[in-house]
Amino acid sequence: MTQVARPKVLLTNPIHPIEQARLAQTVDVVVAPDVSHHTIARLIADCDGIMVRSHLAADVFDHAPKMKYVVRHGVGLDMIPMQAAADKGIVVANLPGSNSQAVVEYVLAAMFAVSRGLVVTDSTLRTEGWAAAKPMSNHRLEIGGSTCGIVGVGSIGRRLAEILKVMGVNVLGLTRRPETLPVSVTAVDKTTLLKTSDWLVLACPHTPQTHHLIDNAALALVKPSACLINVARGPVVDTPALIMALKENRLASAVLDVHEPAILSGDEPIFDTPNTLLTPHLAGITATSLTGMSQWAVDTLLALLNGERPSNVVKN
Repeated sequence: MTQVARPKVLLTNPIHPIEQARLAQTVDVVVAPDVSHHTIARLIADCDGIMVRSHLAADVFDHAPKMKYVVRHGVGLDMIPMQAAADKGIVVANLPGSNSQAVVEYVLAAMFAVSRGLVVTDSTLRTEGWAAAKPMSNHRLEIGGSTCGIVGVGSIGRRLAEILKVMGVNVLGLTRRPETLPVSVTAVDKTTLLKTSDWLVLACPHTPQTHHLIDNAALALVKPSACLINVARGPVVDTPALIMALKENRLASAVLDVHEPAILSGDEPIFDTPNTLLTPHLAGITATSLTGMSQWAVDTLLALLNGERPSNVVKN
């Protein structure tokens, strides 16, 4: 009897080991040793599906004649050439809301760290001593009673607004569909949000409409005491404009989890910019979120391979 070949699935990056093992019970799993275009193009050639945790090249599906299913191990679809997938009839699914709690907790951690000056206070205590560090809290303001403007009030923005409202924060929202905002968020226009916010949180997708949404003109409107927190995508912010605003004290601080370019080498000017807190695109990554995302991603891929159409398939 001829043995039916098992489906073959490429992982751009490893996933949770338990879920990776579960997937391997049903399909042949290949994990890319690196995410270079050459490597992905070579490995994807005979694959039926791919699970995506890194950016795919625009022509990646030209190298994948058997490709049927793409599952994004996460939320953002900018890592996938969606039009190319649609043109080739490839089904794409993502995991909406799968890391929202992790991102919200990152934003809250950033707000607390900035509002209380924890990093600089720790450094001062270690280098200059107790007497120098102790008074540093005297001029710090509490988050309660401040105003937070959220750009992009999706699952992340809604959850953040819910928590901030309990803390006594006035929450403003900028969204394409203001009628969908929860009662905890006041819909405002861009100018009002920029002029009013003490905290400016970017949680929107990167689209042609949001590319460099925060540019020189936008930064000219913000409060000099405001803090910008970007957990969206790097290109939502015009980085040279942001650097200039920080150096000229037209913006008090910035917390950036995403960057332009997406991966920092360490030589970029942002590293020499004052009052910045930088992290390597990890806001949505915790052991908790990775476990949940891997489980959902494997469930989705197995369902697709079984001929089902889960509700998280993207309508493109």
